[in-house]
Amino acid sequence: MNEMSPVSSPNPALEIEILSAENAARQLDLLADILLGCVEGGAGVGFVQPFSHAEAVRFWQSRLPGIENGERYLLAAMEAGSPVGTVMLDLAPQDNGRHRAEVAKLLVHPDFRRRGIARKLLEALDQLAVSLGRTLLVLDTVTGDTAEGLYPQCGYIRVGVIPDYARHPVEGYSATTVFYKQL
Repeated sequence: MNEMSPVSSPNPALEIEILSAENAARQLDLLADILLGCVEGGAGVGFVQPFSHAEAVRFWQSRLPGIENGERYLLAAMEAGSPVGTVMLDLAPQDNGRHRAEVAKLLVHPDFRRRGIARKLLEALDQLAVSLGRTLLVLDTVTGDTAEGLYPQCGYIRVGVIPDYARHPVEGYSATTVFYKQL
């Protein structure tokens, strides 16, 4: 399953698409802009500052093989043909984990926030997960981050907090909150 029909959205200018590796490769600069904008805004998404556009491009390039071989799916919120937000579904490869997947890199470019895009991405991700036979989703997010409040609104259950889990994008360490959702 590479590309699929866009998921319907109340905003007709916004469509959620599953990007093939080829399509993602064509969008690398724009995907990098989303990631860079989020990191520069202080989002704890695995990177620390200083962080460059070239590093963001390399990150997305490193995801392409997993997308190509079906281990990972990249969903993008598209407005006027350009990505403005992303989320990935990383499928658990273990024989005993073929029912679960990890939610990763829920990102919305700072210029497009407060429009319900993250929620739409998560709704589409749920639909995709179910279509792939995945009934358990897991994720972690920076404790105290805006996203921490979004996940329970989208049906995720808080498991707990791990202190000093990751380096903060600017300085120090951040705790992470772990969530799961049964579909």
